[in-house]
Amino acid sequence: MRVLVTGGAGFLGSHLCDLLLQKGHDVIAMDNLITGDISNIAHIREERFTFIKHDVTNYIYIDGPLDAILHFASPASPVDYLELPIQTLKVGSLGTHKALGLAKSKNARFLLASTSEVYGDPKIHPQDETYWGNVNPVGPRGVYDEAKRFAEALTMAYHRYHHVDTKIVRIFNTYGPRMRINDGRVVPTFIAQALKGESLTIFGDGSQTRSFCYVSDLVDGIYRLLMSDAHDPVNIGNPKEMTIKAFASVICRLTGKPDNIVSQPLPVDDPKVRQPNIDRARALLSWEPVVDLEEGLKRTIDYFRENPHVR
Repeated sequence: MRVLVTGGAGFLGSHLCDLLLQKGHDVIAMDNLITGDISNIAHIREERFTFIKHDVTNYIYIDGPLDAILHFASPASPVDYLELPIQTLKVGSLGTHKALGLAKSKNARFLLASTSEVYGDPKIHPQDETYWGNVNPVGPRGVYDEAKRFAEALTMAYHRYHHVDTKIVRIFNTYGPRMRINDGRVVPTFIAQALKGESLTIFGDGSQTRSFCYVSDLVDGIYRLLMSDAHDPVNIGNPKEMTIKAFASVICRLTGKPDNIVSQPLPVDDPKVRQPNIDRARALLSWEPVVDLEEGLKRTIDYFRENPHVR
């Protein structure tokens, strides 16, 4: 296939480019480099790979045929979307509209990167794809949550009205090499603090839970979804849940640092729990995560040790 990955220089997008090339496909990565970084794809030397610097909220032109579009362009961490609220809303709305229009014109299948944030601060646990969520549309996180909810609605409208072959992946907490050390998400933040010998900062009492999926597992699930006949949203994530406080202790142990944890007030609308029900992924894609948390964290810690200046 000839595949376009928007957000292709980002954390997840760059790993997807690697996997698609490994599978034998031709890949075009598109990114405006607001939160992506060219260093994430600098290792790719394949002739079958092309990079285009472009903002997908503007008209997208690709010469020649396209078989698939994976729409991953978006700020994706609280630090980013709180700093870039308008851009986040625009890429979820205008960017998704432009990418879907391209898919329609090229008769290409389309996969939307959505998020567990569409469930908000959930009132059911774990979260399955039939849950409509508990989102505060006017809170500070709403710019990301509602951008993705709108993107899902637009994707399904293109599927129903224009018969575009669409897929929607709801991504839960993912970690691994090429995360930005200052992006505000818990994994790089804890690792950076531990490697610098600083106290690890948790919010509240650390009893809120998350479920962490290693990036190679995630992109494998996404690829399976792309190649499937599924159209309804599918959760991809690791169902093994743990508290943030327990997770901080694991990071301290793996980095060989003292278990030194300090607390700060909880941010507004911070979800208390987050755990995917992956029954649909198991049934439709024969997928579930295989990388053990400690193994994945060791690889990620090694990456940050080897790349101490990653932005």
